[in-house]
Amino acid sequence: MPPSTWESIRARKQAEHESRIPFEWRLPSDLIPSESDTSALNVTDVPRKCGLLSSRELDITEKYDATALAAEIRAGRLSCVEVTDAFCKVRKQRSTEEVQALLIEGEIMFTDAMNRARWLDARYRATGGKTVGPLHGVPISLKDTFKVKGYDASIGIASLAFDPATENSSLVDILLEAGAVIYVKTNIPQTLMALDSDNNLFGRTTNPLNRKVTAGGSSGGEGALVGMRGSVLGIGTDVGGSIRIPAMCNGLYGFKPSVGRVPYAGQQNPQLPGASKLALPASAGPISTTLRDCELLMRVVSGAKPWERDPEIRMGRWENMDDLEVGVGEKQRKPVIGVVWRDGLIEPLPPVLKVLEEVVDKLKDSGVEVVRMDIPQFQKCQSLANAFFGADGGNYVFDLLEKTGEPLTKWLSTRLRRKKALGPDELRELHARRTELETEFLKIWKTVGGKRVDAFICAVAPHPVPPIDRWNGVSYTSSFVLLDYPAGTLPVRLFRESDLKGDMGGEALSAWDKVNRGLWDEKSIDRGVYVGTPLSVQVVAPKLQERRLCRAMEVIDEALRSSKPAAKL
Repeated sequence: MPPSTWESIRARKQAEHESRIPFEWRLPSDLIPSESDTSALNVTDVPRKCGLLSSRELDITEKYDATALAAEIRAGRLSCVEVTDAFCKVRKQRSTEEVQALLIEGEIMFTDAMNRARWLDARYRATGGKTVGPLHGVPISLKDTFKVKGYDASIGIASLAFDPATENSSLVDILLEAGAVIYVKTNIPQTLMALDSDNNLFGRTTNPLNRKVTAGGSSGGEGALVGMRGSVLGIGTDVGGSIRIPAMCNGLYGFKPSVGRVPYAGQQNPQLPGASKLALPASAGPISTTLRDCELLMRVVSGAKPWERDPEIRMGRWENMDDLEVGVGEKQRKPVIGVVWRDGLIEPLPPVLKVLEEVVDKLKDSGVEVVRMDIPQFQKCQSLANAFFGADGGNYVFDLLEKTGEPLTKWLSTRLRRKKALGPDELRELHARRTELETEFLKIWKTVGGKRVDAFICAVAPHPVPPIDRWNGVSYTSSFVLLDYPAGTLPVRLFRESDLKGDMGGEALSAWDKVNRGLWDEKSIDRGVYVGTPLSVQVVAPKLQERRLCRAMEVIDEALRSSKPAAKL
């Protein structure tokens, strides 16, 4: 029998996908916009317009975050079945709507999810109202890289399809033990090496806020699903910005921990096992609608003692991690937040600098001390990170593609080539340069006067959310993978008409900068595409200080959301 072609595998996979959506759950065809339909760019109102969800079900999916849902289920005011049902069914749920309109989902697990919800409810009743764990009944979505027993983890590559996982990824087991309901895995870019989530198996994920702009990658399906409230809490991974970028694109909170905090073991990757130890390992983390849900996930994971099941995890409970040093009583001090305006490689476009200025002003008004940070070493990070990304030459992923004759997607076809893998001496040199940079960066966490900088803010990207396939450099995100700093995306506001003003001066700093300027040049782009898209900032803390990062994000978030002074913590 001849080997299957990628086209035949795609047809089978899409048929399987379709079969998991009951006919009666599907949207009417007139509510599913075509790719060419520009009259319905923002589709976040489809769940309300379609009439398939009851008011209670809309409340469940719109008015609660994961923390609140867990509390309502724990108190018996909501059942696991009705919550899971609200996040699964098209007639009563928005996820399936997104499958049809936005191609967000990869693996659909609705039947198993409902069975688990029934078991959780039965357990709750039988034990007199005791929950299995802190996530009892909370639906959680996963990036397609995570393995769930009985389901594929194809990462959008045909040769990896129809090979169901025989065991769960470590993090999946932790979530299930905490009571979560896993109901869907979400779309990613082919090879995971792109910032738009497009592949030959499932297609392209589009942004529910504006289908003309990117949903981001490589956790783009997670970002879009949470952004449309088809998920209350999603788990992505990040090795160049793949949590923070989709969070920015969809107006969400994204939290990238340092490596060794959240279990990564047992995932499907586009490299051979062990390859990440030679280059830059990825980390897993949450994408959510609230900052407290990011902390919830981090607390649940650390409370499960993940170091006992994943050898890469560092021991340490959340409550024992470093926090903001604000002191008490007479020794109480203001938080100190740094601001990094630019990386020296790609100059941020005017609206990006404008929103940074707004955040700085809000922080100062709330009593936070803000210090300017000039980091000349910042511009050295991107080229070194890129060298690590190409360490294996991409050979394993090309082997996977060639098994079925699968081509690269259009965007990747001009950027990805087989190369010779780096040798031991070349890798040793890269790691020596990385250590040198890490050592230099240790100095940035003290001001000239010797004060500790609690965290700093900078851009997530040097441009607003761009049109599809036009994301520029990742220096503002990949640098903190190179340094292994925890970093998070924090939404600020939407892009306004007034943000369209401003021009770029001076000469381009680099080839990357030249491309970036093209995203503001009215000869090559209609700036109006940005209106209504989210504007965010990035918050960064020292290595392995996730609790400190979370507290700093909390301080900044409170300053942005409140007009009242919050001088000291």
